[in-house]
Amino acid sequence: MTASVNPPEAGPQATAPLLRLEHIDKSFGPVQALTDVSMDVPRGLVTALTGDNGAGKSVLIKCIAGIHRPDRGRLLWEGREVVLHSPKDAAALGIETVYQDLALCDNLDIVQNMFLGRERRRHRLLDEESMELAARDTLASLAVTTVQSIRQPVASLSGGQRQSVAIAKSVLWNSKLVIMDEPTAALGVAQTAVVLQLIRRLAERGVAVIVISHNMNDVFEVADRIAVLRLGRLVGLSPVEELDRRTVVDLMTSGESDRLTPGSIRHPGSPP
Repeated sequence: MTASVNPPEAGPQATAPLLRLEHIDKSFGPVQALTDVSMDVPRGLVTALTGDNGAGKSVLIKCIAGIHRPDRGRLLWEGREVVLHSPKDAAALGIETVYQDLALCDNLDIVQNMFLGRERRRHRLLDEESMELAARDTLASLAVTTVQSIRQPVASLSGGQRQSVAIAKSVLWNSKLVIMDEPTAALGVAQTAVVLQLIRRLAERGVAVIVISHNMNDVFEVADRIAVLRLGRLVGLSPVEELDRRTVVDLMTSGESDRLTPGSIRHPGSPP
């Protein structure tokens, strides 16, 4: 089954955000996970998605990734309404997700991991040369220089190297939106710096990036905008320069902050 795509909204498609979420609701039995979530995800910017445990962050990205179907609301991709029936549909649009477990196979090398499930064939045989070249070019384009060989087993890589390979795998397929779930979790200071630089390079290439993170230092280091979820509702969305750490924490815990000046939080639907 493929994603259902409706005609674009009236107006120039070029002016539409890459992704727009409109009034998304999602529940699981009696548990309301998301309520009336609306937000835009523009090209070439890093959007940090923050919130306490249970705020709805994972559910929201799974709706974008095609794992969950919203109960209400709609997703617009490049100005066209889409219905995602599966992660395969999301990937076909250019949406790739790097989950916290990275989904890498330790017993395979870097090339095998990057092409796992999407192997290239030539005359019914694996086209090893083509895959090696594509993997090498992708890593080089992202300035991933710490791996010794693209044929070394993933089990031999450090945490930062594994994260770099997972990110490179996500952009190998000309992705337009890359979603990352806690990309710096359990990494050291040096490895975290490498991954944050890699995220910035993605945005500089025009890729839209959504990053889930509990680490406020990383959020303020890498993000262009911060979206705050609380109890399944989007309570704020602003450029990073209009916020500070205490304000974000206030929004996460209470949904408001006395440190905000009127109009400093841009809620979805408000003019830029």
